Amino acid sequence: MQSKYTVKLISPKTKEKLMKKIYSSRLYQRKAAVHGTCIKFFTDSHEFKDMWEDNFEPMPDWVRPHCRIFAVFSSGGTGELAPKGRMVSSPGSRVLSIFYEPVSKTVIVQNCEYYGWVKSIALALIADFFEDFTSEHRRYSVHGSFIDFGGRGLTIIGPSKSGKTTLTYGLLLDKRFNFLTDDWFFVRLANKDTLVYSSERNSYIGADLADNWPQYSSRLKGITKDSSNRCVMEVSRVLGEDRIRQSSDLMLTVILRRERGKEVVKKLSPVDAVAYMMKNDFCNPHQLVRSKAKLEKRKAFFMELFGRAPVYLLNTIEKPGESLERLKKLIEQID
Repeated sequence: MQSKYTVKLISPKTKEKLMKKIYSSRLYQRKAAVHGTCIKFFTDSHEFKDMWEDNFEPMPDWVRPHCRIFAVFSSGGTGELAPKGRMVSSPGSRVLSIFYEPVSKTVIVQNCEYYGWVKSIALALIADFFEDFTSEHRRYSVHGSFIDFGGRGLTIIGPSKSGKTTLTYGLLLDKRFNFLTDDWFFVRLANKDTLVYSSERNSYIGADLADNWPQYSSRLKGITKDSSNRCVMEVSRVLGEDRIRQSSDLMLTVILRRERGKEVVKKLSPVDAVAYMMKNDFCNPHQLVRSKAKLEKRKAFFMELFGRAPVYLLNTIEKPGESLERLKKLIEQID
């Protein structure tokens, strides 16, 4: 899977030059707590500021940030901060550029009109921090959903448009399942336990969720949508406060694909599962650094992760309801 944008790595000196052009007292500044880290957000967009506040847990202002992300618009949308040849088109008319300075863990996002990329880049920034941070309890990140099932749970991982969000919320119609995350989570490999932790307070989802599951229609009424027809959904309001979890323990991994002519369900060995993940860019378009060293770290992590619980490949070429029933059978089989 190819990223929809290009990240340009820059030096601390270049970062300082860019910061002088974009930093001002008029920027909104907010700090968020994400799995023990503090990330500071700067933006000149009131909409992004509001969505960030709804999306993440706030961090007290006196806590020093581990990493920073700027999401700003250049005057006239000309993209004057970006060197020529390093830009791609964003969902709207402006020109998007993304810079990352890994020493200070600072990302500068210019002319991004889609909040979903901003929040995913923020989580990728924290993931990069965890990969570089030395600790006896290392943390890893997975771009996938996680559903709790009585204190243990399953992750659903897949390339874009393979049905991850659809199946996640399909499962949540069944009150036996509880919500942990629908997009990104952090993992700690502790002895025999594979501990999973949520990343966001609320979820940024498409407002068309009810197209596949009409049961959500009444629950989504009145939610404010952005220009991309998406919204930050207060999950506890939609599902109920008692069905929200902050942590769980992995019991099953389901990797998705959508390909005609392929078998519908297939059990994978750790080696085959890692090969599929690598072929599909770890099912994560939001990686700030793609180096040989990072590749080896991610490969080693997923090899260990897939060795700790069964892994299945589910082909979602069928109708959503049919894929959901197959997924439930896999869960019942493991449970």
